Amino acid sequence: MNHSEIVSFLWGVADLVRDTFKRGKYQDVILPLTVLRRLDCVLADKKEHVLAKQAELRGKKLDNLDAQLRRASGFAFYNTSRYDFDKLLGDAPHLAANLRNYIAGFSANMREVIERFDFDNTISKLDEAGLLFQVLERFKSVDLHPSRVDNATMGTIFEELLRKFNEALNENPRRSTSRRETWCI
Repeated sequence: MNHSEIVSFLWGVADLVRDTFKRGKYQDVILPLTVLRRLDCVLADKKEHVLAKQAELRGKKLDNLDAQLRRASGFAFYNTSRYDFDKLLGDAPHLAANLRNYIAGFSANMREVIERFDFDNTISKLDEAGLLFQVLERFKSVDLHPSRVDNATMGTIFEELLRKFNEALNENPRRSTSRRETWCI
């Protein structure tokens, strides 16, 4: 998939949520889940290594594991939840709780990014509407791994999504450098 196809695919989530979210709120679903899916793909190769390192370090009763877990992931962030998108979808009856567990497993710096989206309320709304599984399943099917989508392309995808949200609201597109930098991971 090229970046335009990925944008169209992700934007297609709006069709799933249109009866639950107003047009101006589609971004409350699409942006945080795009970030989570990108992070999931970025961390996939080192997930088991990070979990093993966490277990090893906890056995040593160390208090601050952050620096060592960052090293284990190979990035400035990590996730210590046993969940990833595959495992989340494998336990549909507990999806909302497990998604919250997954988010809580991120290092503090990534949790802070996700919390800025106020995504917990969106999870509740999607779950109450019976849409959480469908939406996550759709995101799981897009491969945002850095070997398939480099950082520059991910930034372009993000910018195009923002443009679409602004067009949907009949607003002028605005640039958000700080948000764009989130994608460059």
